[in-house]
Amino acid sequence: MAFFVKNMISNQVKNLGFGGGSEEKKEEGGTSDPAAAQGMTREEYEEYQKQMIEEKMERDAAFTQKKAERACLRVHLRDKYRLPKSEMDETQIQLAGDDVDLPEDLRKMVDEDQDEEEEKDSILGQLQNLQNMDLDTIKEKAQATFTEIKQSAEEKCSVM
Repeated sequence: MAFFVKNMISNQVKNLGFGGGSEEKKEEGGTSDPAAAQGMTREEYEEYQKQMIEEKMERDAAFTQKKAERACLRVHLRDKYRLPKSEMDETQIQLAGDDVDLPEDLRKMVDEDQDEEEEKDSILGQLQNLQNMDLDTIKEKAQATFTEIKQSAEEKCSVM
């Protein structure tokens, strides 16, 4: 019974990737050839390994590209809102080979935001904002500002 429990635990540890199954291999006297263990010929196993490595490289490249695109977006947002730059984002963009752009849908959103900001900043945009404002509201704001300035001046100056 103790041997069975030890063997079962050894198999579980081996399946987790912690090693631990070396005793079992010695007892069984099995082959150490991984191709035979997978039920493949040596050539098939080598081809399989090459394919796995290529797929991993493709996944890693796509992941690096996505990370760089996200970093590029963060850089654009930091520029837009005048936030401090991040060295980590610059590094991510350099790792991807500096040919990183925003994805097309995000590029459109950024361009639309820039157009809206330019429109608001222009003289015509300011005039439109004035047209949209109620004259009574403007008068109230001006009166409140004047009253605040007058009160602060009276507090600071004893002559008034």
